[in-house]
Amino acid sequence: MDSRRVLRTSATALAAAGLILSGCTGGSDASATRTTTTSAARASATTSPDGEALKKYYGQKLAWRDCGVPGFQCATLLAPLDYAKPDGGDVKLAVSRVRAAGPGKRLGSLLVNPGGPGGSAVGYLQGYAGIGYPAPVRARYDMVAVDPRGVARSEPVECLTGPRMDAYTQVDQTPDDAAETNALSAAFKEFSAGCEKRSGKVLPHVSTVETARDMDILRAVLGDEKLTYVGASYGTFLGATYAELFPGRVGRLVLDGAMDPSLSALDLNRDQTAGFETAFRAFAADCVTKPDCPLGTESVAAAGEALRAFFRDVDAKPVPTGESRELGESLATTGVIAAMYDEGAWPQLREALTRAIGGEGSGLLALADSYYEREADGTYANLMAANAAVNCLDLPAAYAGPADAAKAAPSFEKASPVFGEGLAWAALNCTYWPTRPTGSPHRITAEGAAPILVVGTTRDPATPYKWARSLADQLSSGTLLTYDGDGHTAYGRGSDCVDTAINAYLLEGTPPPDGKRCSQA
Repeated sequence: MDSRRVLRTSATALAAAGLILSGCTGGSDASATRTTTTSAARASATTSPDGEALKKYYGQKLAWRDCGVPGFQCATLLAPLDYAKPDGGDVKLAVSRVRAAGPGKRLGSLLVNPGGPGGSAVGYLQGYAGIGYPAPVRARYDMVAVDPRGVARSEPVECLTGPRMDAYTQVDQTPDDAAETNALSAAFKEFSAGCEKRSGKVLPHVSTVETARDMDILRAVLGDEKLTYVGASYGTFLGATYAELFPGRVGRLVLDGAMDPSLSALDLNRDQTAGFETAFRAFAADCVTKPDCPLGTESVAAAGEALRAFFRDVDAKPVPTGESRELGESLATTGVIAAMYDEGAWPQLREALTRAIGGEGSGLLALADSYYEREADGTYANLMAANAAVNCLDLPAAYAGPADAAKAAPSFEKASPVFGEGLAWAALNCTYWPTRPTGSPHRITAEGAAPILVVGTTRDPATPYKWARSLADQLSSGTLLTYDGDGHTAYGRGSDCVDTAINAYLLEGTPPPDGKRCSQA
């Protein structure tokens, strides 16, 4: 049910990385986001961040241990729960690494983050980056990840039990009357109340600013003078926030699938909705050339209308899936959106849609479950809980109430005739959040930082290409690398041009020329 920040990336599966949305269906990435640093947080972070009050954190030693995954070590990093009161208790953050194997001189640590917010960086490292990043990079860097506070192994935010999450993900996100609108609002309220009840201590302290400050402690503890970092999707906002707080400590930063920190929650949601429409049109253009396309072979426009008709049908009458959960409009929409992150999932989506249109919804349900990180036993990872917790802290809510969502819906439908109505209402969730936001939209310039490489994909569903252009323009040392292609993010997704440019930057420190473009093979 979360649609404001749902971004996903990586080759490990559809659900490897990011979210930006925060409503009831997918998107990421979706996957969208931004935290803004309050003036007090900026001041405390930039004036002697490793001063006396934080000395014990910056001076700690990590006790590395085997963590059950061959080649990887794990440790626990301590950070203050509240940076404004660093003596008020700790949070324990899960860290993992795989050492540089050579050949060549070790260049230090390379921190990776796959996005979200809510994606497990440790899981991403152990499942993909630590074994799948280009060999020359892994040879020269210790690959390192830390699960952000509130995420996965790092004191995770918890909100609802598995059965209640099942109910939450099935609530109708395109309300047709007052009763359905009230039911949607009630679902968001239940979710928020569950987060407060089960995670009230950590809930006010999972902002992107605080996570960026945790990253600086980790940098120091690892013995690196400057931070080298690859962040995907929401991870780009995290990296840009780090650069804003600590410009003099920026080493080589790759921000892949960039977000725009200057946008409001409403604009971010609407832009991302347009991104999913762009991705769907690319899928449809491919689908209509196939004789087995479940949306017909007439045209992209006709395919869009066929999908909308299918959504209307399952809204009125959900289809069976072979288990107790039926496939209604919300889960069907999430399943389709999940497949937009990677064009490699298009054949799976065609098959799932064919079956669902024929009255059997298990294929789309499986895609939706992968997106929500639902296990076969009915339990959920904390991805969606952490996603909402960070999003709702980072930015003021998009709406004051349901009337605002109804008013905004036509503009969302203009941005995406296929997904617009549902994604408009999905942005209502932060309206009921129990903690006040600590951030606000703002431009990030990071004056004085070393060159930062911003990467944008032209048909990215979760982080629209214009966000990458905007962030590269905002950053005083930003350089834009464009991938003219499909899918979410670009590094490690099959483009030799992209990978060569990023590898050269990480290994040699020289970014590609600003404006360099790589085309999809």
